[in-house]
Amino acid sequence: MAPKTQARENQILHLLLQKGKSSVDDLSATVGASPASVRRDLIKLEQRGLVHRAHGSVELAGKMTYEPFRFDAAFPLREERFADEKRRIAIAAAEMVDQGDTIAISPGTTTTQVARSLRHREGIHIVTSAVNIGMEFSSLPNARVTLTGGSIRWPGSFSMVGATAYDSLQRLFFDKLFVGACGLHPQHGLTVIESDEALILAQMVKHTKQVIAVADASKLGVVSPTSVCSTRQIDTIVTDDSIDPALVEAFREQQVRVVVV
Repeated sequence: MAPKTQARENQILHLLLQKGKSSVDDLSATVGASPASVRRDLIKLEQRGLVHRAHGSVELAGKMTYEPFRFDAAFPLREERFADEKRRIAIAAAEMVDQGDTIAISPGTTTTQVARSLRHREGIHIVTSAVNIGMEFSSLPNARVTLTGGSIRWPGSFSMVGATAYDSLQRLFFDKLFVGACGLHPQHGLTVIESDEALILAQMVKHTKQVIAVADASKLGVVSPTSVCSTRQIDTIVTDDSIDPALVEAFREQQVRVVVV
């Protein structure tokens, strides 16, 4: 693929990540290319499973229908909470991934958005303990994805836990970990509700060079029952702009970089 075409396709995808949906004419005006060129780009992107075209409009291929869970509303409902904030957080987090990175992605709705923001990227290796995140990449021919294996924690969670997941992580190392949280607190660190999931996430933290926590502002200042890692083990927090400025300062005092979007 010509570098100019590749750059234009990436620009189109980035715009759709921000907006979710657009028209051929709007994309043409924004990227500075003819509608015919944009349509050809969109055809290629659709063939790669990255966009959906319909009646002059185009949208990012986002929410997948996970067939076994189509009657379970729990995950889609959680996705809709702070949906715009999660999308902004995910786009900013995905920008931190470099060519050649091996990255781990934990289960969760915000981390699922991070995965969707990476679906057009090549040259990265993704490791996850989330069944649905593996499915996000399953139709992409150039995706390199490793699932930890394990037992499903509870219906609709998509989270794999247990001895198989734990053992597989002993042989893996990551450049970056994108981890969700039930709570992020300046003194008490990153916490979740379930102890079996905390055990797996703690191993991911142990085996990565850089921990990037992704969470909307409602999770910050909260302490959930089970610890995953201390605040000092977190390198970066990506959150939304409704965060209390005092919390930002408290995390920065703990040497944690805070990215507000």
